[in-house]
Amino acid sequence: MEVLWLSRLQFAVATFFHFLFVPLTLGLSVLIAIMETAHVKTGDEEYLRMAKFWGKIFLINFVIGVVTGITLEFQFGTNWSRYSAFVGDIFGSLLAIEATAAFFLESTLIGVWAFGWNRLSKKAHATVMWLIAGASTLSAVWILIANAWMQHPVGYTIRNGRAELTDFAAVVFQKFAVLEFIHTVSAAFILSAFFVMGVSAYHLLRRQHVSFFTRSFRIALVFGLVFSAVEVLEGHLHGADLAEKQPAKLAAMEAHWETSTNVPKYLLALPDEENERNTLELFPLPGMLSLLAGHSVDAEVTGLRDIPGDERPPVLISFLSFNLMVGLGFYFLLITVVGWFKRNRLTESPFFLRIMLYSIPLPYLASELGWTLAEVGRQPWIVYGLMKTSEAFSPVAASQVAFTLVAFVAIYGLLGAVGFYFMARIARRGPLPA
Repeated sequence: MEVLWLSRLQFAVATFFHFLFVPLTLGLSVLIAIMETAHVKTGDEEYLRMAKFWGKIFLINFVIGVVTGITLEFQFGTNWSRYSAFVGDIFGSLLAIEATAAFFLESTLIGVWAFGWNRLSKKAHATVMWLIAGASTLSAVWILIANAWMQHPVGYTIRNGRAELTDFAAVVFQKFAVLEFIHTVSAAFILSAFFVMGVSAYHLLRRQHVSFFTRSFRIALVFGLVFSAVEVLEGHLHGADLAEKQPAKLAAMEAHWETSTNVPKYLLALPDEENERNTLELFPLPGMLSLLAGHSVDAEVTGLRDIPGDERPPVLISFLSFNLMVGLGFYFLLITVVGWFKRNRLTESPFFLRIMLYSIPLPYLASELGWTLAEVGRQPWIVYGLMKTSEAFSPVAASQVAFTLVAFVAIYGLLGAVGFYFMARIARRGPLPA
């Protein structure tokens, strides 16, 4: 159990750190492509300066993300060899496609983009950035399909003690994978939009490069507003899908104990796992949980008491992660709606600009909370309903895992400090003169 706990902790550290960089890569690639396209269409040199400025931050972020992503994939062999042996036929093929069809393409194109400013035409250079955005998104597609299969395994058969692939299309196109992709990529786009708006707000508060950062802010604002709305709408669909495919996770994240119909949703609650009840339930919305889970106030929602104790996820962590994430999601939608009405007088709204500056960390927090809910809420399963986490870890010494955990924390801490230092330095310095 010590090896299991250390292996889970090490994978969590690597995943959380890696995902500090992935969302910004996904979103900035699209925003930079939009800026370059605007330069091509209008000939306005300010859009070119915007692409180059945000491109520097994008490149630093991408490099750190690559380094941490590679070591993350290695852990499936070093720390989770039993899992890899059991599902490698399915999971391994998805990771292989991601690496060969998306990651290598993305890396090559980024090299072309970074060194092709004076070697490619304006249209060709902008096209390369759109291809980078597509390759980045394609990479996310395959990673999220692999994770969705762990959440809801389909298209397989058990043969000779292993899960073997029988229906590739079922794995790729299942509803859970589609919803997870929309949810995760929308969150990445929101994070990128708030990053650009926050940095732009910093300079607008100081009346620096006003035209440059007003344009940057407006582009990111539209981006953030659209995908904040998408995220809220998709979240409802995702919740209904969880009610069908992961009822234990839904019950945990809502702290719902008794199977019943016309179930209310409490805006404020506090679960008590030991006594299988909530010690606090305030501000009920009658029938709302049934409506969210089954599209009807009369829909039945499974309670935690009807799920065996050894198959329940940790309730408090799941509950807090979900409710904080949802609260932040509605905040992102609300503040971007406010921004829409202030977009033409940003320099006259210092209070709003300060809010946007201080909001930069919030989408990062929301993304990490989302992954906490996705992975902790699936426990005790590593592949839902098929293989438990306690059956999946490698038979290695606890001291080995502890040593590598300490090494990961030290190296990742150094990489993170260097990466964020240089990104912050570029962000504070602003663009080069025209």
